[in-house]
Amino acid sequence: MGGFAIPLLLCYTILSTSIPSTTPTDTITPTQTTRVNDTVVSASGITELGFFTPSGKPNHWYLGIWYKKISTRTVVWVANREIPLTDSLGILQLTQEGNLQLVNSSGSIIWSSNVSRPVQNPVAQLLDTGNLVVREGNDTNPENFSWESFDFPTDNLLAGMKFGRNLKSGLDRYLTSWRSTDDPAPGNFTYRLDPRGYPEQFILRSRDTVQFRSGPWNGLRFSGLNFMLVPNPVYTFGFVFNQEEVYYYFELVNVSVLTRVVLNPSGLIQRFTWVDRIRGWVLYTSAQKDNYDTYVLCGTYGSCNINRLKKLNVFIYWFGTPTIFLTLSSCT
Repeated sequence: MGGFAIPLLLCYTILSTSIPSTTPTDTITPTQTTRVNDTVVSASGITELGFFTPSGKPNHWYLGIWYKKISTRTVVWVANREIPLTDSLGILQLTQEGNLQLVNSSGSIIWSSNVSRPVQNPVAQLLDTGNLVVREGNDTNPENFSWESFDFPTDNLLAGMKFGRNLKSGLDRYLTSWRSTDDPAPGNFTYRLDPRGYPEQFILRSRDTVQFRSGPWNGLRFSGLNFMLVPNPVYTFGFVFNQEEVYYYFELVNVSVLTRVVLNPSGLIQRFTWVDRIRGWVLYTSAQKDNYDTYVLCGTYGSCNINRLKKLNVFIYWFGTPTIFLTLSSCT
């Protein structure tokens, strides 16, 4: 996705009680436990795994992954979205069989990776991409990971993730919005890839009402997302469609540039890019360009007339330079 940027800092700012570990490492073994005041840091120090408390829920602890090197803590994955820890005595552990488990102070397991294939010598590792994986201790081949958080995204699509379905196993990788900006519980919106016929992306409200459709994949792009035709310096993208898998993915052109796709609590799909100069996330592009990108908003026999538009005087910035304005179209 590419296009323009808006200086809207719509990322989730988190207040956390986490204290950086005195001996950071990127791995967890069955002989270790990760407590609320510990963190796991990826090899190059790009991402971090630990516990956080949202600003609106000071007595709730969640296990999450965020970017370590930026000033605004931005959580991009959450393990225990529906069942938070209610005190600071919980632990994350890796079992001898290779299951990650989040255990509360009463000894109850409130979240587990539920690995079905036992691992002989398990190691959990946080990668620089933000992917938390469980693997055999001496096997770093991604094809052999027994579990990875990239298979279970929350509201963020990151570089290297597969957005779509494994037709052989039935695994469906899709996004679910937060309930609100300070509540990571599953919200009202999901963003999925429909593999039937010519695959397309769509947003569902309350699980069954279509809110937005991208148009089918035409071999070059999703037909309703014109910005995919414009080359950009931030990322490349691809689409895999065969008998075993169907998924969209993107890769970074420069690994030092952070960009992510987010399904926000209002049901908008937006790509943000981190800009060091302003020390914040800027909106790079949005799937819904105006209010009439909402599915069937004009009714069964209505049509959207972009020529009968209303101009909204909001300055749009391309990394600091005002260029255009937003538009709202009308139905006919």
